[in-house]
Amino acid sequence: MSTRPVRPVRAVRLGPRSVAALALVSLIGLFAFCWPLFADAGSAVTSHAGDAPWLFAALLPLLVAVVVATIADCGMDAKAVAMLGVLAAVGAALRPLGAGTAGLEPMFFLMVLSGRVLGPGFGFVLGAVTMFASALLTGGVGPWMPFQMLSMGWFTMGAGLLPRPGRLRGRGELLMLSAYGFLAAFAYGTIMNLQGWVLLQGLSSGVSFQPGAPLHENLVRFLAYITATSLGWDLGRAVLTVVLTLTIGGTLLKALRRATRRANFEAQVTFEGPEKPSAGEPPHRTYVTYEPE
Repeated sequence: MSTRPVRPVRAVRLGPRSVAALALVSLIGLFAFCWPLFADAGSAVTSHAGDAPWLFAALLPLLVAVVVATIADCGMDAKAVAMLGVLAAVGAALRPLGAGTAGLEPMFFLMVLSGRVLGPGFGFVLGAVTMFASALLTGGVGPWMPFQMLSMGWFTMGAGLLPRPGRLRGRGELLMLSAYGFLAAFAYGTIMNLQGWVLLQGLSSGVSFQPGAPLHENLVRFLAYITATSLGWDLGRAVLTVVLTLTIGGTLLKALRRATRRANFEAQVTFEGPEKPSAGEPPHRTYVTYEPE
């Protein structure tokens, strides 16, 4: 019996179908976030209040399309989807622990690590499904929910797109994930502020959204708005993500990788033998292929 170790395999790879599905849902999401900035002053709808139901209706089948495309590209089985559901449930349960307290939301830390392990395709779906489940759990269902699903999907997908050199493990990997979590936490807050900002018309002219105004003027007002209202909140989210990643991130990464490996890349035993065994050799040779822990 001979043993042939194989190189560690990335848990979830992006194939052409996955890339196409993610590109489509991201383009629709960007349009949904940004179109009020380009609307005329006399438009019937200049905020997100009216388009949220349509965005949500479009988002659900697109999420299913991303899952189906990822499975078709990678050939994963139902156990990987089950693990996705478990992580989404854990993330949804973590969100109420810090909601409403200076932006301290531990679910962001879990999304960073899960996206790193599961990859960008399933990471996007995990972020969106987690936000949907947490909204149902906390009663936070409203016109902002589909935008939160998109933002969290991008947040988690970004962790899966980080560089993956084969030897980047241990402290170096945790530092990279911490830096990403810190910056992406601000990015998440900024893009969600864009959704809420266009709803708050009638504030002081220095920070309120002005429909039909030139783009650069509205962007200046937007920067003043986030500086005055949410910078401290985003900082709390970013710092907590860094602290949790550096303290318990290594242990959780190992657990996630072990669970992913067993769910999708179990050891395969292949029995091979020549049609006519040579003299003195057993009728069959057994080769065991395995992936080291």
